[in-house]
Amino acid sequence: MSQCMRTLSPTKTLVNNANLSIPKSNLPSVSSFEPKPKSKSKIFPRLAVMATQNQTQHPKLSLDGLINGMHKEEVFAAIEGALSNCLSETNLHLTVPGLKSKTRGKVRDIYDGGEYLVLVTTDRQSAFDRILASIPFKGQVLNQTSLWWFNKTQHITQNAVVSAPDKNVTIAKKCSVFPVEFVVRGYATGSTDTSLWTVYKKGVRNYCGNALLDGLVKNQKLPANILTPTTKAADHDVPVTPTEIIELGLMTEADYEEASRKALSLFEYGQQVALERGLILVDTKYEFGKGLDGSILLIDEVHTPDSSRYWIAQSYEERFQNGHEPENVDKEFLRLWFKDHCNPYEDEVLPDAPEDLVCELAWRYIFLCETITKSTFEMPVTKEPIHDRISRNVEVALSSLK
Repeated sequence: MSQCMRTLSPTKTLVNNANLSIPKSNLPSVSSFEPKPKSKSKIFPRLAVMATQNQTQHPKLSLDGLINGMHKEEVFAAIEGALSNCLSETNLHLTVPGLKSKTRGKVRDIYDGGEYLVLVTTDRQSAFDRILASIPFKGQVLNQTSLWWFNKTQHITQNAVVSAPDKNVTIAKKCSVFPVEFVVRGYATGSTDTSLWTVYKKGVRNYCGNALLDGLVKNQKLPANILTPTTKAADHDVPVTPTEIIELGLMTEADYEEASRKALSLFEYGQQVALERGLILVDTKYEFGKGLDGSILLIDEVHTPDSSRYWIAQSYEERFQNGHEPENVDKEFLRLWFKDHCNPYEDEVLPDAPEDLVCELAWRYIFLCETITKSTFEMPVTKEPIHDRISRNVEVALSSLK
């Protein structure tokens, strides 16, 4: 996320990513975006009861009813009209006085504004450490969803947010960013190389310092939430244990313990809020930095459909017991499409994402934002180029901070 983020290669890891084989996943159909059924899986009563107990008070939502209602038609029309006007790249250092440099992340463009950082969330869609497509309104969705969560989680941790002068922009305090991503998981699932289900199916039973029981099946609820931190090496996420984090000097023991507690508390709170809205927060990642006063700050994004996996709560248990994939409201179906049509880790050129999948993902991101925040997503009211709007708003905001 930050210009001061280091690229570090751990001396050892629990998993050799190069040797992992990616299991064949069930591809959602383009028409329904629902995964094909798989064979019925063995259910462990203790965990099934736990899942039932945790889902007794959530609203009765169905994926089909929620994502195919009348509201979808009007939003979909706006999405289709914005396909050619996505925010795929910004160059504010050329248009806004006072911005010194630009750092391009997978999704965010980060600018040095002197005392502050200007973070612009673009519409770029990232997965498998690659850019897959540009998704209309995605940047606005991520920024606004994160801002909502930043505000709601101040009782758990301080954050770096200073202001939000534009729908796609957050101005943040500068801090020293820890080169560790705090990935918290509540279920055995996923399709990427570092996902829990991928490594578990490969035979790993001690992952990032967590002892895993034999006999887990895909999408099963874990006995307790676990933390599986990663660091970066050659632009890939690399699993790392808490001991390795300390030994490598990535964080002090005290900083790691505090950030870990915050991450697990944030996830537990996020699960609670999601369940109240009929959703399951399956897994997510957090990033932290240290402010000038030594305090640990939550940075980057919080509980967005980019950083998190969400399922529909009402249908989870029945679909799990019948061997079906959960109804998801995240980018997993797009990841599965690319895995079915190419090798997203090795192919030099990736196929273009189908337009209907792009539109569907844009709608699901908007739907999730509205469901979580209980507000109506605000579409841009003018045809003004997004870059022009952002440049104007950021310039005004920086001037007011002087």
